[in-house]
Amino acid sequence: MTFQRALLCAAAFAIAASAVCVATAANDTAYQAAIQKWRQEREASLKSDNGWLTVSGLFWLHEGENRFGSGPLNDIVLPKGEAPPDAGSFEFHAGRTIVHVKPGVPITMNGQRVDTAELRPDSDDLLVLGNLSLYVHASGARYSIRLKDKNSALRKTFQGLRWFPIDESYRVAARFVPYNPPKKALIQNIMGDVTEINVPGYADFSLHGKQLRLDAEDADAEGVSFVFRDLTNGKETYGAARFLDAPAPQNGTVTLDFNLAYNPPCAYNPYTTCPLPPPENRLRIRIPAGEMAYHHARPSPTPPPARR
Repeated sequence: MTFQRALLCAAAFAIAASAVCVATAANDTAYQAAIQKWRQEREASLKSDNGWLTVSGLFWLHEGENRFGSGPLNDIVLPKGEAPPDAGSFEFHAGRTIVHVKPGVPITMNGQRVDTAELRPDSDDLLVLGNLSLYVHASGARYSIRLKDKNSALRKTFQGLRWFPIDESYRVAARFVPYNPPKKALIQNIMGDVTEINVPGYADFSLHGKQLRLDAEDADAEGVSFVFRDLTNGKETYGAARFLDAPAPQNGTVTLDFNLAYNPPCAYNPYTTCPLPPPENRLRIRIPAGEMAYHHARPSPTPPPARR
């Protein structure tokens, strides 16, 4: 379960509890407080030592040796003063990545000093060197080293999130219709890479007089997620998409609260690889609820080229 979904579950519990006690939830201070608390925790997560604002590099791996360190001739150039000029190399072959650390460089992996080890993509295999951490990230069929830096410029200059006013009319009960068997879909990210995902079902709902549906993804026992666009994208909200997490469907119903819609990390960070919404999830309606565009965001959802 993602951290955002864990926050959502806590917020959903508080919201449900308040709705039982008060008939007019639009003016319910408990409902408002639960949403505000979730939003504050989301911002704290972004700004944390392990948050998306610390991502400060994305380096595509090529077959063979990929050298890393602070020296300018490395394939993966780390910040000066944070790493030695020649810290080691990543040996990459056919999707497998093995790190070779230079003697005397105090790199740890999973809390233990490491000399040589294999790193699984998008796993807990994290290399740590002072304020820096590195791990293997898969973007479709391509692999990269993602760099995090606790002292990143993005983290230091972050200006805070902006939100639409809370409006309970954008909280709806949707009919959740499972695909049987689950549907497969090819999803493109902003880098142009394609990944196949499982689509467990779709949410069918009415919002402000319009009948809509959203294909779901990333479902588990705790909840379900959606990637969507609406007519605010590129204007009031981030251009590529927004995310929405919901509690697990109960008795064929799932609650969609667009006051909890949030931006993908690409809204703030050019070194992230966020999915684009499928055609089914591009809604022809304005949804002025949830997170607004970050005021320092790029005008285009396409990030600058990653360093090679």
